[in-house]
Amino acid sequence: MNGRPISGASVGARTRSGKGALALVLGLLLLLVTACGGGGGDSDAGSGGDKGKDSGQADTKVSQAVVTIAPKDGADAVKTSGALKVTAAKGKLTEVKVEDTKGNPVEGKITGGGTSWTPAAHLAASTKYKVHAVAKDSAGREAAEESAFTTLTPKNTFVGIFTPEDGSKVGVGMPFSVRFTRGITHPEDIEKAIKIKTEPAVDVEGHWFGNDRLDFRPEKYWKSGTKVTVTLNLDGVEGRPGVYGEQAKTVKFTIGRSQVSTVDVKTKKMTVKRDGKVIKTIPVTTGKAGYETWNGQMVISERLRVTRMNGETVGYGGEYDIKDVPDAMRLSNSGTFIHGNYWGGDAFGNYNASHGCIGLRDQRGGGDRGAPAAWFFDRSIVGDVVIVKNSNDRIIDPDNGLNGWNMSWEKWKA
Repeated sequence: MNGRPISGASVGARTRSGKGALALVLGLLLLLVTACGGGGGDSDAGSGGDKGKDSGQADTKVSQAVVTIAPKDGADAVKTSGALKVTAAKGKLTEVKVEDTKGNPVEGKITGGGTSWTPAAHLAASTKYKVHAVAKDSAGREAAEESAFTTLTPKNTFVGIFTPEDGSKVGVGMPFSVRFTRGITHPEDIEKAIKIKTEPAVDVEGHWFGNDRLDFRPEKYWKSGTKVTVTLNLDGVEGRPGVYGEQAKTVKFTIGRSQVSTVDVKTKKMTVKRDGKVIKTIPVTTGKAGYETWNGQMVISERLRVTRMNGETVGYGGEYDIKDVPDAMRLSNSGTFIHGNYWGGDAFGNYNASHGCIGLRDQRGGGDRGAPAAWFFDRSIVGDVVIVKNSNDRIIDPDNGLNGWNMSWEKWKA
């Protein structure tokens, strides 16, 4: 009894299974007929199905473009110039992005028809950079590469000591002058690292005096109101083998009103012009025989309310030592000043009695601000021009002070 129900159940199961299988076969046959002839003989339907199949299939082919970044990822002590380069083979570069860890970008451009990229300037020292580059092959497939590296930390460095100071208002004769703490043997790299922008725009050129000083000026005196912005991007510049700059600074200064004063040694008078108009004529005394004052265009580079003048500092040992010279303004590195003189008696406008300086009557201590020297001092700024003419001496050297105006524009640019 226990076995029969089991046997009956087994037979029933086989019977239902057979009917299900038959239904399944009939369904599959019907589906097959529909799939084959469902388009009603429309040949385009089959074609459309193929298109749909193609468009849904991803392009799995790898780009043939090969991007190479130098230096390699993880490189250390990388040179700041000449080491960074991105190239593409079997394709063209479409994007190159280089920045430091602060997000500051490195400018550059893709050249060679898309085969290479180089930075527009040197890199900073002791800095980590990241590079991301993309290239496309002829089929438009992209290949990308990334790299990170750190530039060298220099053992020997230099800076540029400059004038005028940031935020200054200066006279129309003021050059931008940089004196380097180490002699420079790669001047072109230094020039590329210093950018000067002016408003309104004017051509500004640099000129080297020796290997440690670089001055910039326009062809003619600045126009009043000109705004000058200087970018000193010296950080990482190799100024000489193994010696790198460590300075990155922006300096801004403005050109004030125009004041140009002319000293005539023969008449012993100085004519002061403000914005092209004479505002005062002042009696002066200049260098006596054997100590004549330089001729030429000189720029006020320093203003001292009171200073000491000792002949020993300029090769005239024992001839004078005046501890309280009032209202003094430097015109040359060699010791030429235009200054107050309280000991000159009646020399002003009558005879030349100095050791090469230009003297104006003043009061001891400079207390009388109406005295000629005090009046001139209070109305002068660094960068104002003082021209000396009709002296028996030669024209002052362009590098003796900020006096590059005594060089022609053609020689200056050369």
